[in-house]
Amino acid sequence: MTGASRGIGRAVALELANRGFDTVATMRDTAAGAGMEAETEGRLDIRRLDVTDPSTFDLPKDLCVLVNNAGIDTDYLPVEFANVDDWRRMFETNVFGVVALTAAAIPMLRVNQPSVVCTITSSSIIAAVPFYSAYRASKAAVSAFCDSLRVEVAPFGIRAVEILPGPVDTDMFRLSSGEQDAGRFVDYRALAAVAATLRQEHADPAWSSRRKQPRPSSTRFSTARAPCGTGAIPFRSSCSTCGASATTRRSSP
Repeated sequence: MTGASRGIGRAVALELANRGFDTVATMRDTAAGAGMEAETEGRLDIRRLDVTDPSTFDLPKDLCVLVNNAGIDTDYLPVEFANVDDWRRMFETNVFGVVALTAAAIPMLRVNQPSVVCTITSSSIIAAVPFYSAYRASKAAVSAFCDSLRVEVAPFGIRAVEILPGPVDTDMFRLSSGEQDAGRFVDYRALAAVAATLRQEHADPAWSSRRKQPRPSSTRFSTARAPCGTGAIPFRSSCSTCGASATTRRSSP
């Protein structure tokens, strides 16, 4: 599990350990994972791994599930004022890091089949969200990567699954809320104000909770892409650690 120091990654790592998996929770700074072992009665090991640094890739020989979760974001700016260096930095982690680690894991996943590569992208790629072009582009690139990977590794007994979470109340989400970066630019100020209002009313988990109204289905449940052959049926599952629900598809026997 990459990016396991906080948010979705931390919750999923703990959930996997609670469900009986021998879980390796990886992160760039292992100090950020202090105390995680005490939060589960399962088997959980904290290790350093930076997806942008292949020298830190120390994968277990019995690896059968890889969860690509590590990711970063940047200022949400109009394309006109985009910082291309920020785009490159984001793609190094969100795209190239995923590709490099997955490539390194495939030989072990092939030996330990049946196995799974699970990659976390974002439901934002299916909506035209203004000022999110850099983040959405990086996640869309990973989504396309997952599509090709799914076909390539299926003959080896490896399933490639993509999870597209809706808004989740994490520290990363909180940092991206508040005043819109695009509001600094006069020509985009009006659109930034509208976007901020819509985001709060329809995509902020805390706001939705305060209003005590059901969230729209697009934000209440995550979406997963997986091979849906004949007899594919939908199912829902929930995380006992963070309470998040997910909708995905699986093939019936």
